[in-house]
Amino acid sequence: MAAICVFCASSSTLEQKWLDLATRTGSELAARGHSLVSGGGSVGMMGAVADGARSAGGHTLGIIPQVLVDWEVADLASDELVVTGDMGERKNIMIDRSDAFITLPGGLGTLDELFEVWTTATLDLHDKPIVVLDPEGFYDGLLTWLGQLADTAFVRAAALERVIVVKSIGAALDAIEERVKRD
Repeated sequence: MAAICVFCASSSTLEQKWLDLATRTGSELAARGHSLVSGGGSVGMMGAVADGARSAGGHTLGIIPQVLVDWEVADLASDELVVTGDMGERKNIMIDRSDAFITLPGGLGTLDELFEVWTTATLDLHDKPIVVLDPEGFYDGLLTWLGQLADTAFVRAAALERVIVVKSIGAALDAIEERVKRD
């Protein structure tokens, strides 16, 4: 099966529904036989997705920069924890070690990771599926704005088509499995 990287928030002050979404995402991807690649944090949705994957018997790979290890937020329960020198190296390893990407709700870091994999895909540096899991319309404003950028030629329509937007965990995993199966 696939190594699926999940991008999501690491804030510890989120509503429980977002933590539950992350836990269910990790659990379901592991139940389907996939492994989890994450940002290596133990807090917020990032910790919840890893805990969910492990609770369903999944393998977890955390990739975290040394500065966050120093802040004592590393997921020390990861089956494999890779410590990097900086955030850029972290993202590069996450891309290299993943077969697909799911983006859950998150903030600046999550958006940074989404745009990194999205940009590198549009540059044909990889051809891995990118899914935005958006059960409650969290990303509606962003996606509308990006559509407007395509209307004004700042973003190519083909670039927007590289991302699959779905409302459920099952649909996210189905899209990845279908794509990975074709490749």
